Amino acid sequence: METAAQLLRHKGGSIHSVGPDAPVLDAIRLMAEHSVGALLVMEGQRLVGVVSERDYARKVILRGFASSETPVRQIMSSPVMTVRPEQTVRECMQLMSEKRFRHLPVLDGEKVVGVLSIGDLVRSVLAEQQQTIEELERYIRS
Repeated sequence: METAAQLLRHKGGSIHSVGPDAPVLDAIRLMAEHSVGALLVMEGQRLVGVVSERDYARKVILRGFASSETPVRQIMSSPVMTVRPEQTVRECMQLMSEKRFRHLPVLDGEKVVGVLSIGDLVRSVLAEQQQTIEELERYIRS
């Protein structure tokens, strides 16, 4: 089973973030610009939260707040669940399923090294299953 670090090497470790005092509108623009569903909320190098499209929909739109006046810290999810690079894709999926979130920061000590989405994990599991199927078919044919 692939680890978070291995998956990040294949995916690339680009990290998109916003500060906690930035307006929510800036965060939404960044998400659209980078085609991502969530941003890390960073104070310097320290991870303090995650803000997602879901947070925006539930905590800004439904409550009638103004996106240009509401700071990210008011709607971000915090504290943040994280994993270490050596944790397996299965462990990551289990955590995300149990806690019901879609974006998982990977930390090496205190340093953010990447973010895994539920889509990244599903693709990894499907690729592993396909490889197993192909190996079994080769075994059966031989």
